[in-house]
Amino acid sequence: MSTLTGILLVFSSVLVPAASAGRAPGGDDITKTPNMHHLANIPKQGPLAAPAAYGSDWAFKGRYAFGGNYEGFTVYDISRPTQPKVVTVVHCPGSQNDVSIAGDLLFLSTDSSRSDDSCQSVPKPATEKSAWEGIKIFDISDVRNPRYVKAVETKCGSHTNTLVPSKRNAYIYVSSYSPNDTYPDCKTPHDLISIVKVPLRHPEAASVAAEPVLFPDGGNPGDPPDTQWPNQTRATSGCHDLTAYPDRDLMAGACMGDGVLFDISDPLEPRTITTVRDDDNFAFWHSATFNNSATKIVFTDELGGGSAATCNPEIGPEKGANAIYDIVGKGKHRKLKFRSYFKIPRHNTANENCVAHNGSLIPVKGKDIMVQSWYQGGISVMDFTDSRNPKEIAWLDRGEWANNLQYLAGTWSTYYYNGYIYSNEIQRGLDVIDLRDHRTDKAKRVRLDVLNAQSQPNYFDD
Repeated sequence: MSTLTGILLVFSSVLVPAASAGRAPGGDDITKTPNMHHLANIPKQGPLAAPAAYGSDWAFKGRYAFGGNYEGFTVYDISRPTQPKVVTVVHCPGSQNDVSIAGDLLFLSTDSSRSDDSCQSVPKPATEKSAWEGIKIFDISDVRNPRYVKAVETKCGSHTNTLVPSKRNAYIYVSSYSPNDTYPDCKTPHDLISIVKVPLRHPEAASVAAEPVLFPDGGNPGDPPDTQWPNQTRATSGCHDLTAYPDRDLMAGACMGDGVLFDISDPLEPRTITTVRDDDNFAFWHSATFNNSATKIVFTDELGGGSAATCNPEIGPEKGANAIYDIVGKGKHRKLKFRSYFKIPRHNTANENCVAHNGSLIPVKGKDIMVQSWYQGGISVMDFTDSRNPKEIAWLDRGEWANNLQYLAGTWSTYYYNGYIYSNEIQRGLDVIDLRDHRTDKAKRVRLDVLNAQSQPNYFDD
């Protein structure tokens, strides 16, 4: 179904005063380590400001940050990190609205069943064949006026998207899951991903080019539904997130019940190298980050789906955590060997959703350091150079958003880009942080033209 309408709600440039380094909007206290300096906050704007309009993922290009939101996306000018500006707000509902960028194109994930593929769509039951979910493509050559170019419907929608670039095309790996036989476009089994091929010069010709089945054996069957929480492992029915390392022809898959290492030397035919499971402690393989030398992967477990309070003594340090794996061996014989768990050492209240979530490397040559979101657990910087003994070297956190768990809150995605940390706070908007630490200061010299965290760059040609 294609009913493109290029009418977008776009708001003109707005300069919002930065919050002070010690306070957050609304007077919530910020607690942090001395090496974390909170430079600025810009609250969510206009139709993207409601509590149910969750801030989601990030992509970066040049002087601009593109922040996803369940109601659309926001373009920020971050050329002066102490005084970021809102350039454009695009209202285009369709959770999660994860974003990635190739050239002058922005790709937006829609994983909620909509009446059509326009930015004026309304919710529609997935049980109806005419309902739409998938990838939307925007031309962002004029960041003040992004132009809607094309939509591509994909099976079970697009929960997340991962860019695998080439000279002439962008390959968008679409992750989705939770099929249901009552959904005409999302029936069981759903052990595949959709690969959308986008000709960079003719994005209007984008289409689904392949639907490779990643789990021909059905993947992890998971635990019976009556297994007591939090010890239940979700069955694999697709992938939640894929992180490509194009320079190494590798991809790490966080696929519900499975952690997977793929060979993507042929971008249309990803090949499984090895698979791991952790039925004792991992409930939901959620996301993945390579170290720069591609000898390690940090997988996250989104225990409770991000909406539960899991950073407490009752859950403990091994559930809802990171798991660090070494990649051992060579070529098709490579294996993933578990080394350790890492979870933030601070306990949160029963009103704070907290679990391991999205992060990225901080590029320090010879070290493996990443910054990461933990929802209402805040922002954590982890050194995993010794994969058997990861340690936290910095953190920043706010108090609880509300006295209940009615709405998600906290930081969704936190990435390091050109010397600064950028957090997309689900309720509070953009945060900019300066990490000043002798262990990471060299990273400030590393400059990128584009960053999609799920398409990792090779910072040092290791």
